[in-house]
Order: sequence, then C-alpha cells, then structure tokens
Amino acid sequence: MALKYRVLAQLLREGIATHENERGYRLPTERELSERYHMSRQTVRHALELLAQEGLIQKRQGSGAYITGRQSPAAMEIAVITTFVDEYIFPSLLHDMESVLQHHGYRLRVHVTLNQVSAEREILRSLLERPVGGILVEGSKTALPTPNADLYQKLHRMHIPIVFFQGSYGSLSHIPAVTDDNYAGGCRLAQYLMEKGHRAIGGIFKSDDAQGPERYSGAVCALRDAGLPLPDHRICWYDTDQRRQIVDEKNTALLAGFLSQRLAGVTGIICYNDEIAFHLIQVLLAQGLRVPRDVAVVSFDNSYYSQISPVSITSLGHQGCRMGAEAARALLLQLQGRPSRSAVLPWELMVRDSG
Repeated sequence: MALKYRVLAQLLREGIATHENERGYRLPTERELSERYHMSRQTVRHALELLAQEGLIQKRQGSGAYITGRQSPAAMEIAVITTFVDEYIFPSLLHDMESVLQHHGYRLRVHVTLNQVSAEREILRSLLERPVGGILVEGSKTALPTPNADLYQKLHRMHIPIVFFQGSYGSLSHIPAVTDDNYAGGCRLAQYLMEKGHRAIGGIFKSDDAQGPERYSGAVCALRDAGLPLPDHRICWYDTDQRRQIVDEKNTALLAGFLSQRLAGVTGIICYNDEIAFHLIQVLLAQGLRVPRDVAVVSFDNSYYSQISPVSITSLGHQGCRMGAEAARALLLQLQGRPSRSAVLPWELMVRDSG
C-alpha cells in the first residue's frame, strides 16, 4: 500500500506542476483518479492526504481537492500586516511567527499600516494583484467597522489563508483570529485592585482598537458585580494619534490632564497596556505621587516596559500560549489544507511593585 500511494503521489505532483500558476485548480475526483490509475479509492485517498500534508493541495469537504500554488515562489511568502513595526510587542510576535513558519520553508514579508485604514487598503490591493501564500494580519482600528471588508472577502474567495491576530473585525468573524481574553483580563485587574483594598478605581483605555473597549468592559463589569459605582467620570480614552504624541513625541500633557481632570482622587488605575503604564508612572512620580502607596498602576502585556519602568509594573501576560506562534500555527493548518479555528488566549497576572 505504501509503495502504491507514494507512486501515485509522485504522479500527481508532476501533474500539479503543469498547473502551478492556477491557484484553485481542482484535481480530478477520487473516483476519477481511481479509474485513471487503476488504484483503489483508499490508495488515492492516502496519496491526496500526503499532498495535503505537504501543502500542495487543499481538500475541501464535498468539493474536492484544489491546488494551493505553494510550489511557486510567491506561494512560499507570508504577508504579515501589522499596525506598528516598532511597537514594543511586535518583535517578539514576529520572532514567534518566524520560528513556526520558516521551519516549513515559508518566508515572511512585513507590511505596516500605522493603524491607518487607508494604508491597510493599499496593502490589501497589492496582495490581490500579487497573491501570496497566506496572510497574518493585525487589523487597523478594529474597534470600528472596517471599509476594507470587501478586499478581505476577495482574498478569502481566492482561497488565500488569512488569520487575524491581536484584534479582528466583527463583519469578518468567519476568518480565524487569535486574540487575548481581554474581557477576562479587565475583570482580573479590577478584582486584583479590589483585593488590595482599592475602591476608587479608574482606567485609561485605547478607543480605536478592539482590545480597548473589551478591556474596559471587563473592568467596569467587575466593579459593577462588586457593588461599586460605575466610574464613568474616572474612565479616560485615547486614540492612535494621541498615542503617537505620548510615545513618539514624549508629550505627557494628555496623561497629566487625565490625572488632574478625571483621575483625581483615584487610588488604582488600570492601563490599556504597559506602554501607557510606563509613561503614566513617570508622570505620577514627577508630580510627587508615590506608586503604589498613593496610586497603584496595573496593565496588560507583561512586556519589557514592565521591567524597565521606574517602578516595575504589575501586568497581565502569557505563559506557554504565545500569540505569534498560535497565529502562525493556525495559518499553517490552512496552508496544509486543514481547517483552523479562532483561539482566545488566557492571561496570567505577574505581580510586581506598581500595585
């Protein structure tokens, strides 16, 4: 049996090579192949499974087997679309993606949107004109409806594997996404502060990425369930342009304004991520406030910011499940002709000095 199905697999490889530029070309059915090569259906099935494992074909239930186009150079290229290439968590994400995909012969090309919908659209258009083997994408402004859903749908109909990471769009829920359990994370940080005796709790969240509203929701629902008043006046929001002012331009006026206008009197602050927590702690210290004695600060990501901060940051992070690797593995399943599902990664609290 082994010899027969391997012989048939080689014959099919040779046939596939003649259609290597025809992504989506359908192979003959199992029955047709069985009759053509005078081999049993079981032998044909084994040969097709081998080709699917190699990524040369994609088997679709009830439809047949289709060429993936992997043998062309472009098919071995994976597009990684990210918001900010210099964002503090991206290098580790990219490293983990590469560790999974390069082992299988794929190479990664990074595209940067700066979290701009227009830039995302131009990148997607270029990928429609020059298709790649697969796409790993961090959507732009995922808290908002995307006008680029039409291009994602076109890529999807071309059978180009796509996996979202970090955030995804509600209108594209049929495309797999690997995300954090942001609601549970917000709950956990609020509960942690309450366990430490805090009752005047506020937060700073990002408004235009899906993670912000999700983390906010978890935090305020935890406060609600504990019987505390909902802190509308203690919730602060910032967007991508304001992030640039804080992080790139070192302009802390926005954070100082938050502290004087909306966060006056709070004893605990939940930050959208370590990046904001790092800059907030510097503002607090400059104002003569002690962290955590006067104000406790907690956040998300457990990044290097949590280590280099003047006061090390209590932060949620991941142990074992790493987003870059999980997203790459989900894409690899599709490249091998197998289905992949969305995944939500759990958080683990790393307690340090800030809260």
